[in-house]
Amino acid sequence: MKLYDSATAPNPRRVRIYLAEKGISVPVEPVDIGKGVNRQPPFLAKNPFGGLPVLELDDGTYIAESIAICRYFEGLRPEPPLFGRGAVEEALVEMWNRRVELNLYQAVAAVFRHTNPGMKGMEDQVPEWGEKNRPRVFEFLALLDRELTDRMFVAGDHYTVADITALVAVDFMRPAKLIMPEEFVNLRRWHLQVGERTSASA
Repeated sequence: MKLYDSATAPNPRRVRIYLAEKGISVPVEPVDIGKGVNRQPPFLAKNPFGGLPVLELDDGTYIAESIAICRYFEGLRPEPPLFGRGAVEEALVEMWNRRVELNLYQAVAAVFRHTNPGMKGMEDQVPEWGEKNRPRVFEFLALLDRELTDRMFVAGDHYTVADITALVAVDFMRPAKLIMPEEFVNLRRWHLQVGERTSASA
């Protein structure tokens, strides 16, 4: 088994945090996305979309997409449960993870990819699209701040993959030059709390 990883990209970090929470160690092979290694035929044979991370199993199976990789390991090691406990919580975790992905994670990524000068060589930039996503980030942050008024974590009372996705998205705001408003006190409390977990540095 081997995990194709990138130390700088946000999606691989989601898997690293998940694995750290589970206490699972997997051999890692770094992929230099700055040099476009993930866009070359040898890597595209593993993932035709060229994205990271990719998990290679011992039987030659390749699993791409962060949440798909996490679900694979959840099946192997269900404790501690990071996709919810029981039908209701599992559904709420799925709901909030998707909400964060679609409304925050993707918006932050769009700002970074389309407005950061360093991405010009890697992205067909549309600066207007990046700017259009900027207010979407803060609209969702405001909603999440309200939601966190009466609960500890994104999807409820337990730390889950929804918190992992949200942490990585919020941290990705820094290279995207997006600043968390001071008035989002619940969100700031949550961010400090999850950011202090040992897994956050994975």
